[in-house]
Amino acid sequence: QVHLVESGGGLVQPGGSLRLSCEASGNIFSIYLMGWYRQAPGKQRELVASITKGGGRKYADSVKGRSTISNISDDVAKATMYLQMDGLGGKDKAVYFCSAARVGERAGGSWGQGTQVAVTS
Repeated sequence: QVHLVESGGGLVQPGGSLRLSCEASGNIFSIYLMGWYRQAPGKQRELVASITKGGGRKYADSVKGRSTISNISDDVAKATMYLQMDGLGGKDKAVYFCSAARVGERAGGSWGQGTQVAVTS
C-alpha cells in the first residue's frame, strides 16, 4: 500500500505560480507511475500531468507549456514528485490530487487527500 501526502496549494493572484509537492511512503519500490489530477466543483476529475519512473511525461493540453512535472525522486523511505504551475488563472481553481500506481496496477492505484488551489478574481 502507498500513502500519498500533497502540499503546496494555496491562494494566488492571476498569472501567479505554485509548486505542488507529493510525498509517497509505504510500498514505494514498485511505483512506476505518478501523476497529478484535479477536480473543480461540479466537474469530473481530470489528469493534469503524469510521469513514469523512466521519465516519460504527459500533460493535459490546458496546462502544456506552463507546467512542469518533476522526475520521481526516491530513497529508502519515501518518493517525492513536484508539479510547477505558472500562469495560473481561474480555470486552474480546483482540488489537486496526487496519484501513484505500482506494478500490476492501473493509473490511479493510490490517491492522496488533495490540496486546494484557488486564484483570486
